[in-house]
Amino acid sequence: MKPTLTFTVHDDIPHEAGRLVDSGLGAANDEAAPLLEVERLSCFARLPTGEVVGGAVGRTWGECCELQQLWVDRAHRRQGIGRRLMQQFEDGALERGCTTFYLETFSFQAPALYLGLGYEVRFELRGFPDDIVKYLMVKRVDSPARE
Repeated sequence: MKPTLTFTVHDDIPHEAGRLVDSGLGAANDEAAPLLEVERLSCFARLPTGEVVGGAVGRTWGECCELQQLWVDRAHRRQGIGRRLMQQFEDGALERGCTTFYLETFSFQAPALYLGLGYEVRFELRGFPDDIVKYLMVKRVDSPARE
């Protein structure tokens, strides 16, 4: 006989329940795919003092590289730092043999930067307030060697 289940909806994530979902999903994923092969990748822009004023953070897995975060301090924007971070980040992924790069970005973030770097919009998700759009963008290169 199946137990009777109750379902609850929360405005936040109860700590223990959230931990169980994370660990359960992690275990299921580990059984299904070689996720131990996923490698972190990051690139940072620093002032001579060592202060970080920008960074690109992501990961590589096989021939794929995902940019998860790109940020440049407000005082240092519009100086080419984001472009340089992306180029250095991609170079690191190319050295690992990546040929497919992808990211998600909102319309109020940096889609124009990514388009200028050769990314293409593959999916648009609408329905956010203020006509904000979320984009999935992809860039493919023929070989891991940069021209």
